[in-house]
Amino acid sequence: MSTLSRVIRRDRRAGRALLTGREPEVAGSRRPDPLSELGLDVVAEKGGGGQVFLREQKHLAQVPVLVPGAQVVHTPAVRSVLRTVAHAAAVGAVVCLYGDAGQGKTVALQYALSQLPHPARVRRVHVGVHPTVPELRRVLADALELGRRLPRGAGEADLMLVNALRQPRVLVLDEAQRLPGPALEFLRGLWDHPDTALVLAGAGSERALRRVPALASRVLTWELVPRLRPGEVAAAMAAFHSLWEEVAEDDVVWVDEHVCHGNFRTWAKLTSHLTAEIYGKSRAVVDRRMLERACARLMGPL
Repeated sequence: MSTLSRVIRRDRRAGRALLTGREPEVAGSRRPDPLSELGLDVVAEKGGGGQVFLREQKHLAQVPVLVPGAQVVHTPAVRSVLRTVAHAAAVGAVVCLYGDAGQGKTVALQYALSQLPHPARVRRVHVGVHPTVPELRRVLADALELGRRLPRGAGEADLMLVNALRQPRVLVLDEAQRLPGPALEFLRGLWDHPDTALVLAGAGSERALRRVPALASRVLTWELVPRLRPGEVAAAMAAFHSLWEEVAEDDVVWVDEHVCHGNFRTWAKLTSHLTAEIYGKSRAVVDRRMLERACARLMGPL
């Protein structure tokens, strides 16, 4: 029990979801269609320039928005990741989710996974840096809940993994750029005829996969999560947190040009500093001076 409590505390601090239960899987059952079952109850918000961003109101407990009171923003990139993940889950495909650090890949991916009709079928694979093939085999077995039943022989163990991958579910491998060539070749061998969708995500994951052409050729979708464009920032931030709704657009443009550069993680950290500064103050106004102080905490003196 002490070990279980320690693991739960660690995973909660890391923002991972704790699933207490599992849907029964019936052999030969027809694959669910996430594309047709995605029911999104959203509120549209139109910002400057006519862009429409959406605030999603359900299943947010599994999505790390990092700032109290923040919302997952339906930018074009988030909507594209949502559809890509649903498509992969529907057909059992391999997809690669990539983009520079801090662009919002993890939030977009966790949000998309939380919106699947059967989120309990999602399995995560946590790998270290440059894992060996036996190490990758072991963490895959843990993710697929094979555990102690995995045979000692590599051939028998791989056959058990292949059989487990014939169940319709989604396997998520984050930080895929950590995988060396032999580990990627091992994945390629497992995904010759699977029904499990595989999401390979991480900054630089696309370059790692390109080094193994046999696996790269199996990727159905290469999904880039780009930085926010300058014309999107003001509306996206107003949808992300109410704090930005009253900030002058010129000030938002100034912050993006000098500090954030369209990087969502940097915007989230800045929002966290500002919410801490105005906490408990009545009628607090976020002006240029306050923005400069918060930016200095992130970047040093400007």
